[in-house]
Amino acid sequence: MTTQRQALVADIPALWELRTRAIRVSCASHYSQDIIDTWCAAAPPEKMAALLAAGGGLLMEEGGQPLGFAILNLETGELDAAFVEPAQQGRGIARQLLAALDAMAIERGFDRLFLSASLNAAPFYERAGYVELRREIYPHRSGIQLESVLMEKTFPCVRQEERCST
Repeated sequence: MTTQRQALVADIPALWELRTRAIRVSCASHYSQDIIDTWCAAAPPEKMAALLAAGGGLLMEEGGQPLGFAILNLETGELDAAFVEPAQQGRGIARQLLAALDAMAIERGFDRLFLSASLNAAPFYERAGYVELRREIYPHRSGIQLESVLMEKTFPCVRQEERCST
């Protein structure tokens, strides 16, 4: 049975392993092996624990095994991470996680979310309602420069103080 729950600081090791597998498989079509190796070698950022402790992380599991996760910065509205186990892609896991984060954002009064998408993920985010603002070079903390797409999703009903449905 598939369940969704709040991701906890204690989940970070499992989430990071999932993230690394997802990058190795999903990003190989858009980034060089050197970039992927450096990207994957990076340890979890210190801010990850704070974002999870604040309640911005969601985890989808099946039989106690993580299938995917997403993290929203509840202070800025930045979608900080969204990854699905490569063998589980195509099941709607990321779509469910993003819908739950949208509801969380709307409940907190955000009228927009934003993210820096990897090149391979940009089409998925477009299907989820995000629009491209610009192509950019994201300075990853590992020292690499990642080609990415700055995207945003707006919730006009929040601005108009109407009830949104996700």
